[in-house]
Amino acid sequence: MENQTVRTTLSIPVELLEATDRAVREGKAKSRNDFVARALRHELAVQKRAEIDAAFAGMGNDVECQAEAVMMSHEFAKSDWEAFQIGETQQ
Repeated sequence: MENQTVRTTLSIPVELLEATDRAVREGKAKSRNDFVARALRHELAVQKRAEIDAAFAGMGNDVECQAEAVMMSHEFAKSDWEAFQIGETQQ
């Protein structure tokens, strides 16, 4: 499926535009559009990662989650040890 694009107008500080144009001249981006699209994707990924990190941080204080993690650790202890031993004998 082809990416659809839409034309829009942005107002940005002069120094950002100058830095963007410099990056394009230096071959760090194909065009202003390419640079801005990549910057937006990057920022959205950073925000998504922050959301995920916040969700995991909450798990650290969740008593039920911690109890489940301990239970899973105990359940997998034997198979983990067996896998470790197999790995040691193959070296």
